[in-house]
Amino acid sequence: MFDGPCLTPRDVLRGYFHAKDENRPHLLAAVFSADAQLRVVNRAMDMGFPDVTQGLEAIADVLVRRFGQTYENIYSFYLAAPPESTEVFSCPWLVGMTEKATQNVRVGCGSYDWTFQQDGAQLACALVITIDAMEVLPPQDRDAVLGWLRQLQYPWSSRAEVATHAPALALLAPVLQCLRSDAGVA
Repeated sequence: MFDGPCLTPRDVLRGYFHAKDENRPHLLAAVFSADAQLRVVNRAMDMGFPDVTQGLEAIADVLVRRFGQTYENIYSFYLAAPPESTEVFSCPWLVGMTEKATQNVRVGCGSYDWTFQQDGAQLACALVITIDAMEVLPPQDRDAVLGWLRQLQYPWSSRAEVATHAPALALLAPVLQCLRSDAGVA
């Protein structure tokens, strides 16, 4: 249970990536309410997420513990920043990581739809993660992809920054196209 000060949406979102990307499930207590709900809409390859997960501990298990058993070198980016105060916030995201077992590289994108409590700490009470694209690249592309991701502003980047620094790898094209499509750019 979180008993700290009232948080802003930016605090909550930053805390989420801090927990997920750095494999620190205990930090999710400052992100999600105890009874929060996670929904995953997967329009890409199977990532092994259940469609619906209920409660803070179950969410920590799905998004951090089990995720961290499979992936490492995780870099996640919000491609828009939330306002100081809001009940709901939607934004596109980009993620890159390596698979521990194979050293394959995964790069994907989609959207987050956050809902925040309006009393108390203003923790997230609901999150919908939509996975629009998830590409698997061979281990030899790891350095190019991780070098690209390290150049981006973490955790708040933009579609323009992502596109500007993207390596010229054909397997990244579906992710970059998806991000351009979401932005209304042909």
